[in-house]
Amino acid sequence: MGIESLNPFEVPLLNTILLLSSGATVTYSHHSLIAGDRKGALFGLILTILLAVIFTLLQVYEYYNAAFTISDGVYGSTFYMTTGLHGIHVIVGTIFLLVCLFRLISYHFTDHHHIGFESAILY
Repeated sequence: MGIESLNPFEVPLLNTILLLSSGATVTYSHHSLIAGDRKGALFGLILTILLAVIFTLLQVYEYYNAAFTISDGVYGSTFYMTTGLHGIHVIVGTIFLLVCLFRLISYHFTDHHHIGFESAILY
């Protein structure tokens, strides 16, 4: 129908790798916190937030350079609705993790008291 779709082996693949990596780094941060390794917990959480910000910036780049719009039929509307809702989810999750980072820096979390951190991860 004249719509040039995105190449899934470019930005979408990179974003998939970033999301999978952020899952690994937040898990590392959580396990480090449980083990009492504060440095590891901070490192993992900072890296997770960095990956989320890079993901969001790449999503903005992809939106800006897409050859179609939300009004270009089913493909455009489905693409923008699904990736847009997911992008909002990532942004809210990043905000949650930023709050957790400030709380971790302020010694609000311990190896036995970190339900806020776990709740942010489950979001």
